[in-house]
Amino acid sequence: MNNKSANLAIISNNTFEATKAVNLHHYDISSALQTTLEFNELIAIFSSKIANKIPHSAFVYKNTEFGLEVKSGIFTRHSCNYALKVEQQQLGELKLMRNHKFSEADLQLLETLLCCLIYPLKNATLFHQALKMAHTDPLTQTHNRTAFNDSIKREMSLATRNSKSLSLIFFDIDHFKNINDVYGHDCGDITLTFSAKWIKENLRESDIVFRYGGEEFVILLSDTDANGAELLAERIRASIESHTIAYGMETIKITASLGVSTLRGNDTIESFIQRADKAMYLAKNKGRNQVIATR
Repeated sequence: MNNKSANLAIISNNTFEATKAVNLHHYDISSALQTTLEFNELIAIFSSKIANKIPHSAFVYKNTEFGLEVKSGIFTRHSCNYALKVEQQQLGELKLMRNHKFSEADLQLLETLLCCLIYPLKNATLFHQALKMAHTDPLTQTHNRTAFNDSIKREMSLATRNSKSLSLIFFDIDHFKNINDVYGHDCGDITLTFSAKWIKENLRESDIVFRYGGEEFVILLSDTDANGAELLAERIRASIESHTIAYGMETIKITASLGVSTLRGNDTIESFIQRADKAMYLAKNKGRNQVIATR
């Protein structure tokens, strides 16, 4: 039977300062943890630094706020779990594993050592929250144009290096200006929010949606060829068409036009984007509510 200890490590300023005062030899751990703001590196450093004091064969760290799971080592039958929190700030959950039970002395020592990890995790959390806000469109909770510019450079480089497919979908709500003019900008905002939601419902975890500007969204599809991208675009188009927005006493049907491009060997960022953008405008010119893919 597993020895699972579900514990909550809540550290206050007082307990943290008291722990430092009586455990000066823990400064080595604290110093090492001050070198990074990346969650995966923090957990790996902590695991390495406590290995002699609390031997373990594996660790798992989960942080639902950032959709993060970091794991390493050989997974065995016995574990101890800690939900980490400081000053009302949730910091994720850490699990250590090994092939024999953790003693009470082990758990007490681990709880003391966790004081070294808590504040570096808090700093990492604040840093990544700020980063997330800087790259998120506040209305639709999709990534923004800045995030897209960063992501497309990275994804094009990875696709070229690994000989993988990469595709783009440009998405534009049909007659959006008319929605704003007739029903008002609040209705326009609702339309954008629901459109983003319906797009997300059709994506894989690896797909990324960005608000490109106005009523326009871009979807970046890693490891997806032209056929796969066109099928996904059609699924999104059909999903948008099948929904109705209720606003006041009115019901509003919306549609969208979508353009698809797939990375070619001689593409620049500009040419890759322009093909999808032009395909989207061709879809509009040909009557809207359709998908046009460039081959």
